[in-house]
Amino acid sequence: MDEQGAMSAAEVFDGLGGEYERAFARLPGQDAALEWLVARLPAGAAVLDVGSGTGRPVAAVLAAAGCRVTGIDVSPAMVALARAQVPGATFEVADVRTYRPERRFDAVCAFFPLLVMSYEDVTSSLERIASWIEPGGHLLFATVPGDLRDAPITWMGRQMNVSSLTAEDCIARMERLGLTVLHQHTAVFQPDSPVAGPEEHLFVRALRPGPGTGQDAARRP
Repeated sequence: MDEQGAMSAAEVFDGLGGEYERAFARLPGQDAALEWLVARLPAGAAVLDVGSGTGRPVAAVLAAAGCRVTGIDVSPAMVALARAQVPGATFEVADVRTYRPERRFDAVCAFFPLLVMSYEDVTSSLERIASWIEPGGHLLFATVPGDLRDAPITWMGRQMNVSSLTAEDCIARMERLGLTVLHQHTAVFQPDSPVAGPEEHLFVRALRPGPGTGQDAARRP
């Protein structure tokens, strides 16, 4: 917790634990993106889940589909839950801002990990994530869009500072990083929690073009 009483991401999610999973258990944009991705991944695909939380639903769905899943999260409590709930995946306590994978991945999933950090960390972390995708691989990304720079908020009863990109800036940055954006949409979601209000969510599906990914493949949503 900083001098203004704002909590770090690790503190927020250590405290939330399974409450977060219950509040966001039925997130249509996330479920649709996962179904789309699973249909495109080769058998045994290597997938990184950034901000893996409790392991459900993202790592659980991918592991059940036969993927080799690695999940990273800054919250030790979340990682402990994920290891117990999704034994078919590997989870480690790690920060997207400093994580150094030993290889690139066939897909990277990043559902809402780039919020409780500085604006500079949001932009640099997006660049890092893009660099971890194999040519021909995919990115699933979600955030709460907005021109936010260390904005103080209260979320699910916790005080924190958040930063984010507008939808337009997010898409433009992905394209500058060499990704082809295949699909994007925004939707308003009400978490299943008495202490959480409705949120606008941006969901993006993107491809890192490579051999065998021609224009027709790149355009398929």
